[in-house]
Amino acid sequence: MKKLLSTILSIMLIFFLILLYSRFVGTIGLETNEFSIKTNLNDNFNGLKIIQFSDLHYKKVITEKRIKELINEINKNKPDIVFFTGDLLDKDYKLENKDINFLITELKKIKTTYGIYAIMGDNDYSNEEILKNIYLQSNITLLNNESIYIYNEFNDKIILQGFGSYLKNFDLNKTISSLEEDNTTYKISLVHEPDAINDIIKQTNSPSLILAGHSLNGSINIPIIKTFLLPNGAKKFKANKQNKNIYISNGIGVNNINFRLFNTPSINLYRLSNK
Repeated sequence: MKKLLSTILSIMLIFFLILLYSRFVGTIGLETNEFSIKTNLNDNFNGLKIIQFSDLHYKKVITEKRIKELINEINKNKPDIVFFTGDLLDKDYKLENKDINFLITELKKIKTTYGIYAIMGDNDYSNEEILKNIYLQSNITLLNNESIYIYNEFNDKIILQGFGSYLKNFDLNKTISSLEEDNTTYKISLVHEPDAINDIIKQTNSPSLILAGHSLNGSINIPIIKTFLLPNGAKKFKANKQNKNIYISNGIGVNNINFRLFNTPSINLYRLSNK
């Protein structure tokens, strides 16, 4: 009986320690995941460096210190373009003026060659006007179901599609029709929820590169357990072997649960090359 009780207490202690680790250690740190992508880009875009970051859920576990560390890490990589794939804010937290001013001040410090572009995550819609103001004053271009051209100094261009949240106001036809159909220009699509990807790749002119977020890699990166923890909007998509240039960020913050395990917060660095 004593042995059984001792075993139960040991298991409970281990479980408790794992919870503590997942909450206070697993949610900190920051790493950069690097990917090399072969493209048909114009020579003047060869070597283009893109940084993607996603899912801050600011104030939930992400502090001012963590924001500053993030900006420093982005700038250290000297990106040509920065993409943010949604959920800067969290639906459960209301920002005070000092929080808004802090975000504007820090986000303005991101240095790029061709700009910073963002889309909205499902949580962002709870603070939509605040979010738009933050991006406007931070010199970040917010795309909400629209497509634009990104030009370099030689007037070469890339198409950038920014979709609305798949759980809120995703509009495939509006996004595609906002630019004339172009079958030759390199196209990048930004979408928050991965479950929208199958709809996107079914369009006539499938994107060359698709970047998404939202999943947080299941938060607890353990097979089977992770599957149950994936949020709505990140449960259905399965990688398409015919379109390998699809990347889903593991994100930086937390969503439904305030834990991360075997899942270090991260940003993605993509190096695009035509060689």
